[in-house]
Amino acid sequence: MILVSGATGNIGSALLKELHTHGVGPLRGLTRDSSRAVLPEGVEAVEGDFAEPASLKPALEGVRSLFLVSRLGPDADIIEAVRAAGVEHVVLVSSITVETHPHLAPAAENLAVEQLLKASGMAWTILRPTQFASNALMWAASIRGRETVRAPYAETALPTVHPADIASVARVALTEPGHRGRTYALTGPEPVSARRQVEAIAAALGREVPFAEISRQDAHAWMATVFGADAADAVLDVTGGDVNDELLKVRDTVARVTRTPARTFEQWASENAHAFR
Repeated sequence: MILVSGATGNIGSALLKELHTHGVGPLRGLTRDSSRAVLPEGVEAVEGDFAEPASLKPALEGVRSLFLVSRLGPDADIIEAVRAAGVEHVVLVSSITVETHPHLAPAAENLAVEQLLKASGMAWTILRPTQFASNALMWAASIRGRETVRAPYAETALPTVHPADIASVARVALTEPGHRGRTYALTGPEPVSARRQVEAIAAALGREVPFAEISRQDAHAWMATVFGADAADAVLDVTGGDVNDELLKVRDTVARVTRTPARTFEQWASENAHAFR
């Protein structure tokens, strides 16, 4: 039995589709509200809340492999609940900032979860993706309202990764030999700036989308209301304010592990154009 957490999220939903398409089963999708979850046919929807690790016990019954996103609750308690349930292998989504920006608080938190998993006695595979293509959804309301998209560091190009590629690597790690005890840094196939991302969305929509670069100070003012001041600073550092060669590096991990080329941002924009209409 494979349990996929975040079953309706950007990665979890793509992972369940891939597993189902490849004939893998039995499968469970973990969600807070199973009555509202739309999952592939034959996938069992189960409820659980990472904020309450005790609630995970029914969902974990009989599970041998788990896809886990970190920092959604008390990670030490979550990993202990998973271990106690008899799970043998966990594929964990962490962050590439563990390698590129270990001094930042979110990176340190992700590293701590990785260490908890490694110390648990369970087999593990760790995925460290870079910036998600789906982060562009933060502009959806502005684009739907035909307003100007405003972003800092307009020309800083990061090798943004398609969430479905993270899912593809996770599917291979969960179902094929040779991936336990491995850590994979994941990126897209090329660097893509914020300006180019907006241009790709505009092309997918078939209309112009105005774009304006703003200062870090102005970006921080609104981001702090969403993430908090410290987290906003961390996000701004890794999206342009404090980039380094390791963060900017394009890696071929997706293609090597999945034997399929990594998806482009343009593909993501085309697949998700409906969110911006």
